[in-house]
Amino acid sequence: MLSDYVPILVLLGLATAFVVASLVMASLVGPKNPTARKSAPYECGIEVERLPVGDRFPVRWYVTAMLFIVFDIETIFFYPWAVVFRRLGAFALAEMGLFVVTLFVAYVYVLRRGGLDWD
Repeated sequence: MLSDYVPILVLLGLATAFVVASLVMASLVGPKNPTARKSAPYECGIEVERLPVGDRFPVRWYVTAMLFIVFDIETIFFYPWAVVFRRLGAFALAEMGLFVVTLFVAYVYVLRRGGLDWD
């Protein structure tokens, strides 16, 4: 019974070794002379210190990225459904149809609200 967990423990050990090795290599090989310019915050092509006090930070890129992630993760649900589709029957087909309609409604809502406009 314990032998069933050996592959998981080996994978956990390899992942831990990779993380430790990456951190050690980054500290050994990485730059050692930080300057004020290198340490300054930089987001999406905008130097944050130079924004006027009243300006808001533009979040258009983050909203687009979050929308991509949401729709991408929802698409991932299609794969396990497709694998066992024949065993699930008509009920699963109806449920997936409801899921696709909900996904389409969300897409139309985002499109009408201007979530995908780049201007």
